[in-house]
Amino acid sequence: MSSSKQQMRLDRFLSRATGLSRKQAGIEIRKRRVRVGEELVRDPARRIAPDAAVHWRDEPVSLPGRVYLMMHKPAGLVCARRDPLHSTVLDLLPPELAARVHIVGRLDRDTTGLLLLTDDGEWSHRITSPRHGCAKSYLAELADPLPPDAARRFEEGLMLRGEKSRTRPARLQRLAERKVRVTLHEGRYHQVRRMFAALGNRVLSLHRESVGALGLDPALAPGAWRPLSETEARLLRH
Repeated sequence: MSSSKQQMRLDRFLSRATGLSRKQAGIEIRKRRVRVGEELVRDPARRIAPDAAVHWRDEPVSLPGRVYLMMHKPAGLVCARRDPLHSTVLDLLPPELAARVHIVGRLDRDTTGLLLLTDDGEWSHRITSPRHGCAKSYLAELADPLPPDAARRFEEGLMLRGEKSRTRPARLQRLAERKVRVTLHEGRYHQVRRMFAALGNRVLSLHRESVGALGLDPALAPGAWRPLSETEARLLRH
């Protein structure tokens, strides 16, 4: 039997399964139009298991599957549910989908590239928790050339302004005089930009190209998004 933590209110179940608002779902339940198993239920607060056999108006209904999305984040949008000054990445989604998902980690307003969204809290925790050390790779264009010892200093960890501990070892790969690839295993606030600031440099543009083994789909234009395949979602599940 499911524990109380796994159970959910019947009106919430019906809302998610049918697209009705919570208020509409409550009305349908009180009008005896919802059956759980063989029982007609009139209490919207009744708690049921997510896999309960629920019928609405004599038709079986069930919860939709988990949602896993990949987005090519453009510059200028913030990673927040709402913001008083700026548009957010959730504005790029249909409203009903935006209300359902949360953002997995964050990119600052000027950073572009791979952004993940989901309604699966356990999946997103595996990606964002420092304990799991999921790698994130970025392409950065810099204002100035790097000193010869930059890669070593990234590997040893840098002391960032306002922090009490060094960053975890990170990989720095030079691609051109002012273009580099950085791979991190943590996600401190504005970390890539602050690491280069610690070297006396400045990031002109920043683009996240991968999270773990999942890379940004090159066919996705800035602002576009698509569902992940099951194989892609599984890449970040373990």
